[in-house]
Amino acid sequence: MRWKGIWDLPIDLIDSFKNPEHIKALSFQIKKEAKRKLNIMEICGGHTHTIMKYGLTQLLPLQIEFVHGPGCPVCIMPKERINEAIELAKQPNTILVTLGDMIRVPGSKTSLQDLRAEGYDIRALYSPLDTLKIAKENPDKTVIFFAIGFETTTPMSAVLVEKVLQEGIKNILFHINHVLVPPSIHAIMKEGADIDAFLGPSHVSVITGYDIFTPITELYKTPVVVSGFEPSDVMESVLRIVRQFNEGRREVENEYSRAVSKEGSIKAQKLIEKYFELRDSFRWRGLGDIPKSALKLKDEFAELDAEAVFASKLSKKPVDDHKLCICADILKGRAKPFECKIFAKACTPKTPTGSCMVSSEGACAAYFKYGKFLRNQSE
Repeated sequence: MRWKGIWDLPIDLIDSFKNPEHIKALSFQIKKEAKRKLNIMEICGGHTHTIMKYGLTQLLPLQIEFVHGPGCPVCIMPKERINEAIELAKQPNTILVTLGDMIRVPGSKTSLQDLRAEGYDIRALYSPLDTLKIAKENPDKTVIFFAIGFETTTPMSAVLVEKVLQEGIKNILFHINHVLVPPSIHAIMKEGADIDAFLGPSHVSVITGYDIFTPITELYKTPVVVSGFEPSDVMESVLRIVRQFNEGRREVENEYSRAVSKEGSIKAQKLIEKYFELRDSFRWRGLGDIPKSALKLKDEFAELDAEAVFASKLSKKPVDDHKLCICADILKGRAKPFECKIFAKACTPKTPTGSCMVSSEGACAAYFKYGKFLRNQSE
């Protein structure tokens, strides 16, 4: 009798992918078909939180283990880039705006959140396009957008650049920190990481297309299954990985076909190429310098680039993490959060020491929220 996967069942765009019976059926099939030990790295923090929130590790056989990767844009931001944002926010008549948890991440001596408490104008955005409204309401201020994120959020920054140019807005600058997924995977694998397969980030793949992972499968002989973020998506993707190994295949598969295509969003890609180009190198927190792994504004748009405009104010000196923090090893898949001596003690979401606890997508935050005393099943 042929196994029916999630795509063979009646689909409700929300409930079907959280249906306990579907998840249990996938669990049963994985346990039935799994024949060897597999270390599966979920690249994105969204997958990490799904795995922890729904207890998916407890539904898998002992020989399958999730390894947490560097797919959180807040977690991989080095302290020196945060220090630059702090220095920019201190400039006279300046409003610094950014997305998400970036405000809470500590730099060398302080954070943007602490600086805001001192009276500096630092704002969290829901959308990058909110920057336009802020700039128009404050024509006597310079508004600096501290842009972060993987390929997912880069098109929004490109749209904002285009709007600024089209509308002739003169008081918006950009500090670009957009990074790319494939180079980080190469960096991890070149260090000899014990990874058998990857869960590919679906939101990134909506923009890039899933074919960006083909070189990885070919070079390292590791399957990549682009997975959605619901529990059934993750379990279905694990089953696909198990079957690839059973059948002797090492391929890219697209589990998230309801949104991801091979070629991705051509319009978004062209918009990114119009305004951004590759940096020679970018220093990732925990991973070090990775060539061609991040973007910057093209030189022709230097008048919009805060790094160029305030070059004399910004120090590029690398800054190391706290000695007791093991975020670097967590981001490389070498350690789990509970192996850190200060996890859930000195380091908590209210008093974060490392970036993996600050970010809502970080592995440490997921372990703290959904199971801070969880241990590896094989122990």
